[in-house]
Amino acid sequence: MIVVDTNVIAHLFIASDFTAVAQEIVRRDSDWIAPILWRSEFRNILANYLRVERISLRQARFAMRKAEDMMRGGEYEVESNAVLALVAATQHSAYDCEFVVLARQQGRPLVTADPRLLCVFPDETVSMTRFLEY
Repeated sequence: MIVVDTNVIAHLFIASDFTAVAQEIVRRDSDWIAPILWRSEFRNILANYLRVERISLRQARFAMRKAEDMMRGGEYEVESNAVLALVAATQHSAYDCEFVVLARQQGRPLVTADPRLLCVFPDETVSMTRFLEY
């Protein structure tokens, strides 16, 4: 089981330079978990792609449905106090801190493509490409 940041989910379901990496990650460990927040973040990514016409509405709906199907059963609530304490300690966004808190609670790595998360939380995070080296 691994905690995945929304950007990893996005790379799996929206064609990008990291899609092949995301596909290999899911091949190696398909038990992905994330805070419930991932849904809103993923919808926002899809909305941005729709606005610049990189995907169609049909493609966005398909990607959302596939992502929801994959993540079903792997969505977790995180404790607000833990998130707020981490925000206060790091000045990082509450959104990002939800993923870190979940990784800590589950004792699992947070796989991400976000260089800020990798820098601020080196003990809890692993880059997508580094994950494949394990």
